[in-house]
Amino acid sequence: MPAKQTRVIVALGSAQTLAWGSTYYLPAILAVPMAHDLDVPTGMVFAAFSAGLMVSACLGPLVGRRIDRFGGRGVLAISNLVFATGLAVLGAAGGAGMLFTGWLLIGAGMAMGLYEAAFSTLAGIYGRNARGAITGITLIAGLASTICWPITAYLEAEVGWRMACFIWAMAHLVIGLPLNRLVVPSGSQSVARESQDMSHTPPGRGAERPSLTMALLAFVFAVTWFTSTAMATHLPLLLQEAGASPAVAIGAAALVGPAQVAGRLLEFGILQRFHPLLSARLAIVAHPLGALMVIAFGAPAVIIFALLHGAGNGILTIAKGTLPLAIFGPSGYGFRQGLLMAPARFCQAGAPFLFALLIERYGAAALLLSIILGLTGLAALLSLTSTSKVEHA
Repeated sequence: MPAKQTRVIVALGSAQTLAWGSTYYLPAILAVPMAHDLDVPTGMVFAAFSAGLMVSACLGPLVGRRIDRFGGRGVLAISNLVFATGLAVLGAAGGAGMLFTGWLLIGAGMAMGLYEAAFSTLAGIYGRNARGAITGITLIAGLASTICWPITAYLEAEVGWRMACFIWAMAHLVIGLPLNRLVVPSGSQSVARESQDMSHTPPGRGAERPSLTMALLAFVFAVTWFTSTAMATHLPLLLQEAGASPAVAIGAAALVGPAQVAGRLLEFGILQRFHPLLSARLAIVAHPLGALMVIAFGAPAVIIFALLHGAGNGILTIAKGTLPLAIFGPSGYGFRQGLLMAPARFCQAGAPFLFALLIERYGAAALLLSIILGLTGLAALLSLTSTSKVEHA
């Protein structure tokens, strides 16, 4: 891998670690102290978080189209400014109004600064050869929860949740903004060049029924992001409901991050030799398998479940970037990613609230829903070959 590409991967991966850790993973640690200090129900904090995810879903296609036309460097840099503003508003919140305003701003930043924008940026720079770079940044950012959850918890304990938000906001200005603005190349010349080349050649074995293929992929991404968000929000509690002690539950949940990295190393090494459709099929069965073990055996299976869920989720994160690239190519990739991920963002928005209700009523048996979703997602991936002939990456 060229040194310049390695620098881009490290910079984007580090910026993505900051972006995920200071936004998406924030409620798991700060929701309770936020709610207590603002004198609102904890559910209202998650409702504000969900509203931010809805904003992200709505803005995703527009952001993707912008990246297709002009490249992603500017968009990623602006995301750091938006994140910083949203976190500052959150830290200064005095009631529900500013709480929702802060999360809505953060939601706009998510549309511009999380994986979809980063993947689109890499597709614009490297074209069909972006699979390795996509895997590289997810390898680094896969540790976002493992790194940032303890930092957030420490900051909340030492200086309070408000100052924690302010410190994360400053990190976006001091760390994230320079990484995205100064290291990431500008423009999207490779996509434009490849699109021009493809216009002079007959279509390859791409998606023969693109609308159906898009619908299947959107469904797969929606169910997997629903489960991923539900686990990110409730995993420690869910493992306690399965019979694990609080210490064991937290320790097992902390293994998700390393397991994600392990899964991505497997993708980077062995699975990269195969079409990403195979990786996605293998990965999507990991969560249902682990969840069935927890339901059947309880506490003794929680570590295995966390490892399987993390590994599968890690590979699926890559597949969300590499599958559309392999099937449709890099032309229009950003806009297509925005469309594909919009249903996933809406599912994410409802995941914390819905799963909280299920856990409250059914305990660990709430995992039956994620098992069913995972298996239906697998069915969609298995049917993909009969509806869309994809070419080997």
